[in-house]
Parts: sequence; structure tokens; C-alpha cells
Amino acid sequence: MKKSGVWKSKYISEFVFLCVLVLLWQLFYILGVDVFSIWKAYAMPSPAGVLKSFGTMLSGGLLLPAVGYSLLRGFGGYLLSVVIGCGLGLLMNYFPYLRRNLRPLVMGIQTLPSICWVPFSILWFGLTQQAIIFVVVMGSAFSIAIAADNAVRNVPPIYKKAALTMGAEPGQIYRDVILPASFPELISGLKQGWSFAWRALMSGEVMTTCIGLGQTLITGRNLADINQVMLVMVIIVLIGIFIDQMIFGRLEKRVYQKRGL
Repeated sequence: MKKSGVWKSKYISEFVFLCVLVLLWQLFYILGVDVFSIWKAYAMPSPAGVLKSFGTMLSGGLLLPAVGYSLLRGFGGYLLSVVIGCGLGLLMNYFPYLRRNLRPLVMGIQTLPSICWVPFSILWFGLTQQAIIFVVVMGSAFSIAIAADNAVRNVPPIYKKAALTMGAEPGQIYRDVILPASFPELISGLKQGWSFAWRALMSGEVMTTCIGLGQTLITGRNLADINQVMLVMVIIVLIGIFIDQMIFGRLEKRVYQKRGL
């Protein structure tokens, strides 16, 4: 009961804080547009306008398909990034030659903004779904590779020595000792990889004609509808927060609790 009360208090506090932010935003809009005429109404979004745009897009059947397609592409590209990134990271860790020569290249590619891959992907795949997924993979796989390599390298050497002392084979050490011990840090890397993938997805969608949040954002810009643009931005942020808290946050908490942390 006490734990439930703490969670209720936490959610109520967050809800009140968000309500205060929205009220301050609306007040800022009224002062800037209606009172002092600092901005034009079409150039400044307001909570009321964003809410109206939400109702219009929802009733018009435009919002839910955009969210659904974006999530589908995002998860698909992210899963490919996890497979490629973890495989590459483990290879760099296992083979010293790759660690010395390939890791600097991977780190260099990882610093490229994901939008740099958009022209490349369009030339390869055209304005298709594959082009967007390619951008997502290139935007997040190398970050995950570096995180996987770091997670394995940061496992205390005493674990490996203890396993060798007990007669474990090299394959057993990686499978039963090193990988489980690296999992908490790896989750943090996977969470960061998701943030890169989500941002890369938006970069890919704004440059193509496929249905999605990125394309809806560009449509709002083309229509000079600042409230639609703001609505899409808010939805992108909320989806990112939801996935971070409900998936990665819970996974991290469960892993840490199992390890007594």
C-alpha cells in the first residue's frame, strides 16, 4: 500500500507539473499574440490550437496511421540495428585486430548525423520504406556496436579469471559469464541506440513520401499550420518518453533488482 501511494503521488506530481507548463504556454501565447502583438497567430503555436489540430487529425484518420507506420519502421529498423550492432561489437571485442583497426572507423561513422545518410539511401532504394529503414540502421547500429564493445570490456577481469580457474571453456566464459555480467551496461547502450534510431527515423521520413510522423510534420509546414507541426513534435517526444520509461526503464529496473543493485 505504501509503495502504491508513492507511485500515485509521483504521477500526480508529474501531471500537475505538466498542467502548469501548458498553462504557462497558453499565457505566453496570449501575451505575445493577443496583448502585445509580438508574433502573428499563424507563427506561434498554442495549446488550444494544438488540441484542435489533434481532434481534426484524429477524426480525419490521419494521425493514427502516421503513428502506426512510424512505430513499425522504427521498431523494424531498431531490431536490425541491435542484431548488426551487437554482432559487430562482440566481434571487435573478441578479435584484437578488429578492435584496433575497425573501432576508430565505427566511432567516426557513428558521429555522422543520420540525415547525412538520407541522400545515399534515396539513391540506393528510392523513396521507399527500405530507404527509411536503411537510415534508421545506419543511424543507430554503430552506436550499439560501441556500447556492446564497451559493456563487454568493462566486465571485471576477476570474473573471467574465476571462470578459468573452475575449468570453463572460452565459449562458456563468453556465454555464461561475460555476456550476463555486461547486460546492465548493455541495456543503457541499447536505450541510447533507440534514441538514435528514433531520431534517424524522423530524418528519413521527412525526406520521403511515405506515411509517417515525419511526413506529417512536413505536411504541416507546407500548409503553414504551426499547430500541426507542434502537435507532431509533441507526439514524437511523448512516444520517446513512453518507450524509454515503459520498456527500457522497466527492463533496467528488473535487471538491477536481480543483481541486488
